[in-house]
Amino acid sequence: MQYNFEKFNHVLKNWNITLTDIQLNQFAQYYEMLIEKNKVMNLTAITEFDEVIEKHFLDSISLGAVIDLTQPLKVLDLGTGAGFPGIPLKIVYPGLQITLADSLNKRILFLQEVIEALGLEGIEAVHGRAEEMARNVTFREHYDLCVSRAVANLSTLSEYCLPFVVTGGKFIPYKSGEITEEVENAKNAVSRLGGSISDIHKFSFGENDLHRSFVMIDKVKKTPKAYPRKAGTPSKQPLT
Repeated sequence: MQYNFEKFNHVLKNWNITLTDIQLNQFAQYYEMLIEKNKVMNLTAITEFDEVIEKHFLDSISLGAVIDLTQPLKVLDLGTGAGFPGIPLKIVYPGLQITLADSLNKRILFLQEVIEALGLEGIEAVHGRAEEMARNVTFREHYDLCVSRAVANLSTLSEYCLPFVVTGGKFIPYKSGEITEEVENAKNAVSRLGGSISDIHKFSFGENDLHRSFVMIDKVKKTPKAYPRKAGTPSKQPLT
């Protein structure tokens, strides 16, 4: 099936990104696999092509508008779900080394199918809960960058994500809406976890003027071994 990537390419051009036909074909194939699998398992409520392009693909890639992703960074996408933002980032920036992590094995099996079908290399999909993975030396303080589109308050998300980041690396959550108060409330927790909030990038894009905020959190020292706390605790009792 032929897809119209005109709007997609127009936004990417504003971000100084130009895709090859091979990359566009990978996005088309990813879209088709996503919609097909969505018939038998709940991956996304958004299924129209133009909406998926804007609310999933462009939204995932928008991180490249605020930081340089052309370097060979080790990236963890925690709570990746249907592969966002990790797979779109990998298609656009093939030099990234990406680990997609999710607690639902059915999603991981789907993502492994996508990785194979698209011929992506230097990307893996791992089944696991953040609290357990962060205790594993293979993953703890191993990544230059941790990203997450998961919906959780910043204190909770930081407790899940910062233990995976090397000192000198970054944790960047994808946030939307008014986040000034949330960021202010999370500052102490972020500091306890070895992080420091250095900046917030707010912008909008696409036909529907989608709003996105990136909270730039620098990892300035090692995360204490006590974190993350046992399963479920970070979300039930966020650090203050």
